[in-house]
Amino acid sequence: MRYRVMNLTRNTPLADQAARADSFMQRFKGLMGVTELPVGHGLHIAPCNSIHTFFMKIPIDAVFLDASQQVVDICHAMPPWRVSKVYFGAKSVLELPAGTAEASQTKAGDRLSFETMS
Repeated sequence: MRYRVMNLTRNTPLADQAARADSFMQRFKGLMGVTELPVGHGLHIAPCNSIHTFFMKIPIDAVFLDASQQVVDICHAMPPWRVSKVYFGAKSVLELPAGTAEASQTKAGDRLSFETMS
């Protein structure tokens, strides 16, 4: 299933091709081994309140969200082989190409929406 993700607070798009990882194996694999994450793509991992970028080949923006899809915090351009802190208020994370959060001016407190695409 694919989603279109919008920042409702700023009326800006974050992704028009975001996948969802909600099974153990999908969450475990995440973006490991991905060599390119094009602009407009992303991965929404739920449940999740901390990530690692082990075995990843690209930096990513990690947007941590609470249960109401409000941004808790953002790890900008997180490089491979790093671990985020644990965000106790986060219920999911949206992984995006590095620079997406800054380009869309997404900040903590913003509210996102996920629209299912057919």
